[in-house]
Amino acid sequence: MRVDKYLWCIRYFKTRSIATNACKKGQVKVNDAVAKPSRDVYPTDKISVRKNQILYTLEIMDLPESRLGAKLVDMYRKDTTPKENLEKLELLKYSKDYYRKKGTGRPTKKDRRNIDEIYENDDFFTDSKDSEEE
Repeated sequence: MRVDKYLWCIRYFKTRSIATNACKKGQVKVNDAVAKPSRDVYPTDKISVRKNQILYTLEIMDLPESRLGAKLVDMYRKDTTPKENLEKLELLKYSKDYYRKKGTGRPTKKDRRNIDEIYENDDFFTDSKDSEEE
């Protein structure tokens, strides 16, 4: 089975063309050698995939007939990715800006509620209104 098709079948990539492009860019290695998309893979081969700044390593257990459901993937591959790489993934999630960049578009409902909460709880605005009335 082709390496791009295998990676698509075991759900490492959403589409086969994305898997093919990753192979062409040199982000996929089979047995420590850069693999072209058409490279055949066999059971016991070791694949390294660089995706989202993380280096995933896996070993092929068996070749699937077609694309699998997420629950069946573990029957066809053994994930040997080091824990340090997975911890980097968690750090990347926290480092990204959760919301859109400042000044781009209207506030979301959540943003609006937060703004309203700030105005309700801020003493500065309530003190200025009280001093105007006196």
